[in-house]
Amino acid sequence: MHASAPLPKYLAVSERLIRDIAAGHLADGARLPGERDMARDLGLSVGTLRKALAVLEEAGLLDRVQGSGNYVRHRAGVASVYGLFRLEKPGGGGLPTATVLDVGRHAKPADAPRFGAAPDGWRIRRLRHLDDVPVAVEEIWLDGDRAESLTMRDLSDSLYRVYRERFDLVIAAVEDRLGLRAVPAWAPAEFVPPAGQKAAHITRLSRDTDGQAAEFSRTWFDHDRARYVSRMGKG
Repeated sequence: MHASAPLPKYLAVSERLIRDIAAGHLADGARLPGERDMARDLGLSVGTLRKALAVLEEAGLLDRVQGSGNYVRHRAGVASVYGLFRLEKPGGGGLPTATVLDVGRHAKPADAPRFGAAPDGWRIRRLRHLDDVPVAVEEIWLDGDRAESLTMRDLSDSLYRVYRERFDLVIAAVEDRLGLRAVPAWAPAEFVPPAGQKAAHITRLSRDTDGQAAEFSRTWFDHDRARYVSRMGKG
């Protein structure tokens, strides 16, 4: 196993706040603590915190009022590093991280929908966490024509960010289907339920900006520790 490279600290903080705002943990109009107090509580420098808050301001989730403070603004459909990651803690929110279990090039699974023209693809298996609690295992298949090489060291906690920065591939749309499926034998012991037992399951087909299917994935998640959440409508 190999821990994925973490996001830069300011991005990790901004993503945590974005997910907390979406989950309603930070109410619309709420005033955030003073920047020095907030930075101290998060173990950050004030400069790093201000970079994180600037991300929220740019996304329209924060009003920064000179001499008064920073105020939360709810807004739906915010693009973010984990904007397409649908799993949250039962109470909402939670910062996603990942441990890579295996990466390799293999023939595409026979039961997968058509995605890309190559007969093989890059298979990535990961254990996913929310706030360091293991909640899901996932098997991701990237069409083989999209990357000449891919190793554990190439990956970070945000796979779609890796796609964009390394392979000029932007995932613009996804189709998710939920059901139940037996946990695979390769799932590590940290994941509950155990291999062979049925768990909540997501199949996803991901498309690029041209509408071409580029990736297929399957995710098994622990329903006691995580929920699938998809929000729509005006914020």
